[in-house]
Amino acid sequence: MISGPPSTTGRREEALNAVVTELRSLGIRAEVLTVDLNDLAQAEGLIERAERALGPVDVLVNNAGVEYCSAFDQAPRNELLETVSVNLTAPMLLTHAALPGMLDRGRGHVVFMASAAGKIGPAFEAPYGATKAGLIALTQGLRQEFRKRPVSFSVVTPGFVAGDGMYQRMVEDGVRSNRLIGSTTIERIANDVLNAIRRDLPEVVDTGAPVRPVLALSQLAPRTTERLVARIGLDKMFERTAELRGRADR
Repeated sequence: MISGPPSTTGRREEALNAVVTELRSLGIRAEVLTVDLNDLAQAEGLIERAERALGPVDVLVNNAGVEYCSAFDQAPRNELLETVSVNLTAPMLLTHAALPGMLDRGRGHVVFMASAAGKIGPAFEAPYGATKAGLIALTQGLRQEFRKRPVSFSVVTPGFVAGDGMYQRMVEDGVRSNRLIGSTTIERIANDVLNAIRRDLPEVVDTGAPVRPVLALSQLAPRTTERLVARIGLDKMFERTAELRGRADR
């Protein structure tokens, strides 16, 4: 059902070129399109640029994201706005731009990359968690709205991802996940994306730990879940990260 060559987008052209070089070595036609999704005008024009370069977009993976770990009352206004623009508004605009073509062609799948922070919002990460919760709700609504149409939507919800830039910065600060919180890998998340598309899964949760009982508990007993999250050390991890980054910015 899904066809067409990949277009790789982002702000770091050097990293993108490395990915495209690897794809081309495998005989895959690929192009780099640099874009700053914090500039929503660039986001709105990205689908058109991609289709001019490579043809119809049948699969859209909304993977871009930013994260600022800080006390909410001390967070700069520009960081709050960028978090919402990149993590939530840009994926919504990209999907809105890609969807008419998918419907016309009678095929298409959109994947949103959320986070476990969108399930249980951790302290010192409230804006980030809010945007990821928005992606989960967006996926649910779109699946319902288009359930009788030839397109579909999935959300992948990772926890800490080893080697990923966001968690890697925490590791470099000396803050690591523990056995109870868990961690996953980039390779596993990539396979989760493929599996979600192939099987049309509503959501894939992959944290490296058995978190579904905790997620269910959060709906049945929110106050108990708050105490549990505090005991396993998740809030302390982000509080320590916020303190370290606050010192570095002084």
